[in-house]
Amino acid sequence: MRIRIDLKILIFLFVFFLTNQIEIYLIIMFFCLLHELGHIIMGIILKMKPEKIELMAFGLSSSFKANSKDGKIKIKNGNLLQLKEILIALAGPILSIVLVIIYMYIEPIYITREVAIYSNLLIMIFNLLPIYPLDGGRIIKGILHIEFGEKKADILVNKISNIIMILMTIISSIAVYYYKNIAIFFICIFLWIILLRENKKINLKEMNSNS
Repeated sequence: MRIRIDLKILIFLFVFFLTNQIEIYLIIMFFCLLHELGHIIMGIILKMKPEKIELMAFGLSSSFKANSKDGKIKIKNGNLLQLKEILIALAGPILSIVLVIIYMYIEPIYITREVAIYSNLLIMIFNLLPIYPLDGGRIIKGILHIEFGEKKADILVNKISNIIMILMTIISSIAVYYYKNIAIFFICIFLWIILLRENKKINLKEMNSNS
């Protein structure tokens, strides 16, 4: 299993340190680690081998080695692999909401109950945004793949992701103006970087299929 660290995290650490938000950033990153463990545990339960874990500026990302047998078991226009990917994507947000429920009754160590609940709710909501490759985008892509096939699923998810991201940027800009929270601004930049990479991949796929 490969472990990769995105060096942009150093920039974010520096920015949040300057804005006196370093403590909440580190707390959220800790709960992001627990969130990602949910994905990894589900992957192992589904007999998929973790292939790569990446530490990014706003959390962690894990990928799994596909089992060739799963690709041969058809489910409508997809296969068993898509169903497993949906379950893995769901596992992270489910673990986050379980932690919220736990902290409603148990006082955490070192941080307040409110911060623990807020952090996990934020991580759950953020990851369930229908923007690929966030968990919400992965879930939608898996469902669309099973219903319509890979090519149509890629196009639809890409369109949904871009629309949601534009709306989120508008809302976030208003929030930054009124609440002066620079964290929202950097989250949007981070998401745009990820989304533009996915846009490029989709365009390359379309060019290769048309050639």
